[in-house]
Amino acid sequence: MRWKTADYSGWGRALWAKGDIARPERLRALDEALSDGMVPAQGMRRSYGDAALNSGGRMVDMSRLDRMLSFDEATGLLDVEAGARIGEIAAAFAPRGWLPAVMPGTGFATVGGCIAQDVHGKNHHGAGSFCEHVVSLTLRQGDRTRTVTPEKTPELFRATAGGLGQTGIITAARLRMIACKGDIMLVTERRVEDWDDHLALLDASTATYTVGWIDATAKGRSLGRGILEEGETGQGLVPKRDKFRKVPFNAPHFSLSKPIVKAFNEAYYRRVPEMGRTVVRPITDFFFPLDKIHDWNKLYGKRGFHQFQCVVPLASAPALRAMLETIANSGLASPLAVLKRMGPGRAGYLSFPMEGYTLAVDFPNRAEARELIKRLEDMTVAAGGRLYFAKDALARGTDVGAMYPDLNAWRTAVAEADPEGRLLTDMVRRLKLRSVA
Repeated sequence: MRWKTADYSGWGRALWAKGDIARPERLRALDEALSDGMVPAQGMRRSYGDAALNSGGRMVDMSRLDRMLSFDEATGLLDVEAGARIGEIAAAFAPRGWLPAVMPGTGFATVGGCIAQDVHGKNHHGAGSFCEHVVSLTLRQGDRTRTVTPEKTPELFRATAGGLGQTGIITAARLRMIACKGDIMLVTERRVEDWDDHLALLDASTATYTVGWIDATAKGRSLGRGILEEGETGQGLVPKRDKFRKVPFNAPHFSLSKPIVKAFNEAYYRRVPEMGRTVVRPITDFFFPLDKIHDWNKLYGKRGFHQFQCVVPLASAPALRAMLETIANSGLASPLAVLKRMGPGRAGYLSFPMEGYTLAVDFPNRAEARELIKRLEDMTVAAGGRLYFAKDALARGTDVGAMYPDLNAWRTAVAEADPEGRLLTDMVRRLKLRSVA
């Protein structure tokens, strides 16, 4: 198995690593790559920070182990290799009346990555997290391969779900798909006037899929304004999908300046009529809106960007409002800001979700933005919330125990699964996740 030295980053492009990477296409090639011992695994590197980086060490890229192995139409059970993309699964099965039960905001995320981060989607309030729909997974640990299930190996499963790849290399999984009406989405869009209106509409929504875009530049009485989208699957003629676009180069530093972002947000808010509307979209356009702009992360320039995403309990909504006010007053936010209500579902010790509200905002990688994110982290901890490891590049390890009360249970399971620490990544080292002290 060939190893190739490369410089590589997470999706945010603010943190980079250099090391050897192997890309096996078959399990026997994976065995060859691991002949000298275990190394961490990565997928499509759609985590924004350093979760899939290993500076100075080796990484095995699982993206070519991407086959769909079998599907049972009677039960909706799909066997799939870990490198399969969620978007490809949705595109293949939605016309047949099936979808992955939970899908993140990008279709490029791999099944293995979705398990390692226990991702959530626009239906978390009803469906919970990704790993709640994983019936079993195949885990490579040293020289042995194990089948891990929530019933037979609960501790190992909970340590693997959202466990950042620290219990072994996920090579395959059995997913419980959900029935859908077809491969189009009926999407109701409505303007949201302010913060209180936004929360009230999220709380009242009975739609299967619900998400709010929020204008993170709006202040005063308009604080929290945005657009609420509620979606249901449907069938019929699929509208013609726009051609993929590509950002060919790193944008100049002024491309997301305060005036440009403010003008864009104003126009985006006004695109929806005052009375709202219902539109028909291709299913992939609703779930993965940015995927049709390839390399959109280059819009932030060479220095990259950071995303801050937190979740706070329902009772801490005022604290989340204070965070949004802090963001709006900073003048640093980008057009990409999302607000959702989450249910209680989570599958792993380090799974992100909790019942409450989650806010995600992108910021250009600047010193003032990094300082702002530190303030927001402090506010999150004080509110009894937590940060999302799939998006993080800046958090301090001192706060992790407060955010994740099951951290010690995870550490115990990981120490047993990987006693030599061969699966450590830059994120795990930065946050001292496996260190007791």
